[in-house]
Amino acid sequence: MQSRSSSRRGKRLVSDINVVPYIDVMLVLLVIFMVTAPLLPPATIDLARAGGGGSSPERYVEVQVKTNGELSVRRVNAGDPGLRVVKRGDLDSTVVQMRGDEALPIVITADKAVPYGEVAAILGQLKQDSGARVGLLVQPER
Repeated sequence: MQSRSSSRRGKRLVSDINVVPYIDVMLVLLVIFMVTAPLLPPATIDLARAGGGGSSPERYVEVQVKTNGELSVRRVNAGDPGLRVVKRGDLDSTVVQMRGDEALPIVITADKAVPYGEVAAILGQLKQDSGARVGLLVQPER
């Protein structure tokens, strides 16, 4: 009997968790996700709505940004329907001239192929230099 008790005392219980099977399962799941992720269709993003009405002003100065980088300015519903093509440096003075004494808001319309950074730079330039209300005008999808 002493031989049995002495053999039990010699062995100690190991209280560590064997993590190798968990790592194997984790790596298999990682490979599955890496293979299936490109196959999933991209999710649509439902953007938050800004403001309550969402309507454009009746009279405003419109700055159009075209895909080739050309800028044009015109007054909408405020007389003088002429369209003026301007360079980026002359944009502020042209907008101030088009607004005249009226406090017309400025609206930027851009083709969807125009890079976002370019539109944001024009928006910032107009807000900083003219001090007027500046917004973006979008066409609702049908």
